[in-house]
Amino acid sequence: VQLQASGGGLVQAGGSLRLSCAASGLTFSIYVGAWFRQAPGKEREFVATIRWSGGNTYYVDSVKGRFTISRDSAKNTVYLQMNSLKPEDTAVYYCAVSKEKSIYYSISNYRWESMYDYWGQGTLVTVSS
Repeated sequence: VQLQASGGGLVQAGGSLRLSCAASGLTFSIYVGAWFRQAPGKEREFVATIRWSGGNTYYVDSVKGRFTISRDSAKNTVYLQMNSLKPEDTAVYYCAVSKEKSIYYSISNYRWESMYDYWGQGTLVTVSS
């Protein structure tokens, strides 16, 4: 399985970007996709996650109302639409994909890095003030 993240760049505060994560080599049909980020000098943190089946989503509080995670099942692609960007959103953004661990798990269970089997290479988002 390979994940290819793209869409990062430099944007002014208040602007928007859309990140994409294309997955290839997936052999199972039920997935969970997510975005994490790592700011300079900080640990990687969870941003958002989405369940392939049903589209349930979960976000970290700091991005609620500004970021939207979505997926195109036919293209095996996960997106992160980022609006109203702030300088504190500056980070390398990583996508991750996992086989659904259990249909009984709440989508919020997928906020932990350990839940994910596959990771993309990261794409840099820089928000200038």
